[in-house]
Amino acid sequence: MSTDGLGTQPSATTYELEDLVAQAWQGRVRVPHFQRDFRWGSQDVVRLFDSIIKGYPIGSLLLWVRHSGAESVTLGELRIAAPEGENTFWVVDGQQRITSIANALHPEGNRHSPFSVHYDLKAQKFVDRPRVMDDYYIPLPILFDLVELIDWFSDSGRGAREYFPVAQRIAKMLRQYKIPAYLVRQDDEEVLTDIFDRMNNFGKRLSRAEIFSALFAGPEEGSAQRLSLSRIAERVDAQTGFGLIDANTVLHSILARRGPDPMRDIRGEFADGDRRVTSDFPGESQESAYAESEAALVRAVAFLQRDAGVPHLSLLTYKALLVVLVRFFAHFPEPTERNRILLRRFYWRAAVGGPTVFKGSFTQMSRILCALVRPGHEETSVQELVKSMDRSVREIPSAVRFRTNEAVGKIILCSWWWLQPRSPLTGERYGQNDLSELLVEQSTAALAVHRLFPRGARDVQQLWAAARLFIPSPTESLESFLEAVTRPSVYLNGQEWADVLTSYCLDENVVSLLDLGQRDDFLRARQEIIENNLDVFLNRMTEWKFEDTAPLDSFDMDELTESGE
Repeated sequence: MSTDGLGTQPSATTYELEDLVAQAWQGRVRVPHFQRDFRWGSQDVVRLFDSIIKGYPIGSLLLWVRHSGAESVTLGELRIAAPEGENTFWVVDGQQRITSIANALHPEGNRHSPFSVHYDLKAQKFVDRPRVMDDYYIPLPILFDLVELIDWFSDSGRGAREYFPVAQRIAKMLRQYKIPAYLVRQDDEEVLTDIFDRMNNFGKRLSRAEIFSALFAGPEEGSAQRLSLSRIAERVDAQTGFGLIDANTVLHSILARRGPDPMRDIRGEFADGDRRVTSDFPGESQESAYAESEAALVRAVAFLQRDAGVPHLSLLTYKALLVVLVRFFAHFPEPTERNRILLRRFYWRAAVGGPTVFKGSFTQMSRILCALVRPGHEETSVQELVKSMDRSVREIPSAVRFRTNEAVGKIILCSWWWLQPRSPLTGERYGQNDLSELLVEQSTAALAVHRLFPRGARDVQQLWAAARLFIPSPTESLESFLEAVTRPSVYLNGQEWADVLTSYCLDENVVSLLDLGQRDDFLRARQEIIENNLDVFLNRMTEWKFEDTAPLDSFDMDELTESGE
């Protein structure tokens, strides 16, 4: 191990929170591109401000001091036109804290989760944005600005004027809270990334994708134009509307494209001499690997959406299967129509069977399946993938327990999407764009799935799929939908109305039970329709009873003729 390190020790100082926030808003605080993505939730941000008010230490910052050019800087939800400066602070340790403070106290940043923190004057505590606002909830940007605070108590908060001294005290504690920091002046980026790696690994472990990003970050200059794991995810979503794929899945997709084991050691990935197994693309640059992996991801997602009936990431049963598909479409960008059908069967047989075939291990699932994709042998690869599911479960999953974050729930959602849900007002189908707009930045489809009876149904029935309604529309509420679906639109003929009902596993008899308030009978009748539809959908997608023969053109007919067959 090299003994090279910092030429001079970091200098220690403290900053009042008010001063540090002002510098962040001016663009003097920046996040290096090798840093992990922001990953705190709302409660993490609330707890941070609670610690500040209680005078608890929130940890020291490690800031890299260096010259920086003028550029547009992103800090959480803030977009800042940062000027050129000699003593810009680059956050080596403390990104989550600085980003949270700068955004929660800023009028623009506070509008977005997880930074939408308010102070509850009556309970005297910080809270995430309340669903119902009243005079006692102050947004942090107003609490932080004395002039805005006085105006607020004269207007929006006039009903809580007796709490003005409390608000003043809290505001003063926020502004004057002191945060310790170490300042490092060092030109060698490798030393900084080494410090970053060590500091983060002493505490909460970095994810595999975060380690990979730090190892292969490259120089700071030009980082805004280079592809990264998060930028690939954003670009794939922009092209497909599939949702933001997490960084670990993007990483495993890159690795799977370049070799049969997506779980291999990552440290020598782009140094062919350091790899134990030769890459499928020897000599390929990192930039090319990222670009080609993005293209393969787009093709794999397009297959899921068009062939397999999986419109969005939140309806994908297992991310390991996406990784396998990326490897396949990287090596076979335009498979034959027959192989696309067989690949669809493979996906759905694996989706129903899950990792049980691989002893319950998703790691084994991705490793074994990726190894079956053999470069240059499309038919063989497809046949091997299909055969790997010979021992998988062939039973239709039960619809008596529905949760959007579980595999069975995602399978049921795909069966509902297959019915092409329609507007009860116009009869028009909701499309991919509607679903994507509704589920933007969501990891599950919960926003599109509504409880028909939040109260009043028996507990066991609350879990049934029949108690949920899938409305893939960013503008339709459950209340307006139910009002429309129980009163046929005058603009639709009988067949069009029947199509609307069918698209939600409903018919006129079932709707009449809903209209009459006969909940138990309604749920039982709709559950039967849902289960029948699920059976039809999965048999259509898996085609378990069909022959899985390769395309005819993959056989050597001359050889068969000569052998007398």
